[in-house]
Amino acid sequence: ARDSRIERNVADLAKLRFEPVQNASDGQMSKSAMKKLAAKEAKAQKKAERAGKRGQQAQLITQPPEDDPVKERYGDTGLIQSQTVSGRTWDRIETLDAKSDGKEVMLRCRLQTSRGKGKSAFLVLRQGCSTVQAVLFVDDVNVSKTMVKYATQIPKESVLDVGGVVSVPEAAIQSCSQSEVEIAVNSIRCVSRADPLPFELSDAVRPESVTEEEAETGTQFARVNQDTRLDNRFIDLRTPANQAIFRIQSGVCALFRESLMSQNFVEIHTPKLIGGASEGGASVFKLEYMSDYPSLKQSACLAQSPQLYKQMAICADLEKVFEIGPVFRAENSFTHRHLCEFTGLDMEMQINEHYFEVLDVLDNLFVTMFDGLNERFAPELKAVQHQYPFEPLEYLRPSLRLPFEEGIKMLQDAGFDVDPLGDLSTETERELGRLVKEKYKTDFYMLHRYPLAARPFYTMPTADDPRYTCSFDIFIRGEEIISGAQRIHDPELLAERAEACGIDVATIASYIDSFRYGAPPHGGCGVGLERVVMLFLGLNNIRKTSMFPRDPKRLAP
Repeated sequence: ARDSRIERNVADLAKLRFEPVQNASDGQMSKSAMKKLAAKEAKAQKKAERAGKRGQQAQLITQPPEDDPVKERYGDTGLIQSQTVSGRTWDRIETLDAKSDGKEVMLRCRLQTSRGKGKSAFLVLRQGCSTVQAVLFVDDVNVSKTMVKYATQIPKESVLDVGGVVSVPEAAIQSCSQSEVEIAVNSIRCVSRADPLPFELSDAVRPESVTEEEAETGTQFARVNQDTRLDNRFIDLRTPANQAIFRIQSGVCALFRESLMSQNFVEIHTPKLIGGASEGGASVFKLEYMSDYPSLKQSACLAQSPQLYKQMAICADLEKVFEIGPVFRAENSFTHRHLCEFTGLDMEMQINEHYFEVLDVLDNLFVTMFDGLNERFAPELKAVQHQYPFEPLEYLRPSLRLPFEEGIKMLQDAGFDVDPLGDLSTETERELGRLVKEKYKTDFYMLHRYPLAARPFYTMPTADDPRYTCSFDIFIRGEEIISGAQRIHDPELLAERAEACGIDVATIASYIDSFRYGAPPHGGCGVGLERVVMLFLGLNNIRKTSMFPRDPKRLAP
């Protein structure tokens, strides 16, 4: 728009016509009038030249002028359409340290910030969680004055190709993750220009609590609220803390898979479109299957759990199975820990004698996972800690296994009125977590042998006391992450328990029938990935650990 205004001004000036001032007596122009006309024309010419120069300077935003001696070193690239394969190597910012001194590098990165100062410019370049300072100083060999101006005019968050030489500055660059080094830029090209942002990333990286600087100065800095973040999630995810959270989440999946496969589990993939509710009840997303074809149309829903299929896999002699996949719950819940769609980490296995065999596997799994996260993701944990301070998770080896009756006694001794044969509320779960932390010094524990009234119909009752079951929940920081049990594998007992719970056996006949052809004793559980990451990192809302969360009100982006 600015360029077009300048062009119009130049054109308008070019069209100017000055009427001569004539002598009233003979119709000739006076000497004085001629001087004024010449001065006016000269002034108009200078104005037109200045406007033209401004137009040329405006073009420097994208391309260098032809007479720039370093014009080959900067300017916007054309659209990359897979035209060539140059063999060029791009480097990673996180690999740069003092040992890289003198190395020639090429970075595909984002421009986080830029600052011009006379004949120099200072840029902060970012890849994921890693940042490095880049500097330009005019020397007319590698960097010209217009190249510096070009660099400082590039919008923040634009994608760049930056070439240069790594050097070790006299003082550490405290504002960057690669504080030991900086890059002396000798080429810079903009690959993709960013439009104005809906919010500043500098505001999005601030801790939610009041900072020391705010407390000392009495100044309240801007912050970005949750809805604005989620509406623009593709930008919000660029912050160091979010980059770290989803790398850690990836690590949880990798460690879950590694641990179980090392124990001879088989990964399976079960259907998410099913003909009935996978766990019964009304909290299902219903849909018309093949609705465009009347002869094929039937009611269906999105799977609430892969449990039925896991159990079928055990009956098919796969022995030990696991799955990582989406789970759908149509629950009208607006809490900090519930979502309508989340990623389930599910496992099921044969047992020989006791459901403690399942707990043995889970104990090994989670200790391995916690160790792996602390060892492999130290920089990411530090990045999360910077924005969302948390206490590192404490856990025991082996993990604490607490009978439900003992947990009830701990609550009662602390003054809580709880039903010994009922389920725990969210409040009492949290309080029990606090008591366990005080007594056993652990944030992670297993509560087992739940009352029959607190578990689903398919949970195996205990042999010594029919009021209890062979079941367990697992907790992190006082919040449940796992619910599991030994399943009933006897079809008659399964039908009996279903009737006792008021379930029409005819509606689950196919489920019961799957155990009529020889079913080994088995047990398993389901884990919510987002909840595990939230609690491991001590975050206050599960939406922080869901890349694009789905709750009762949110379906976009």
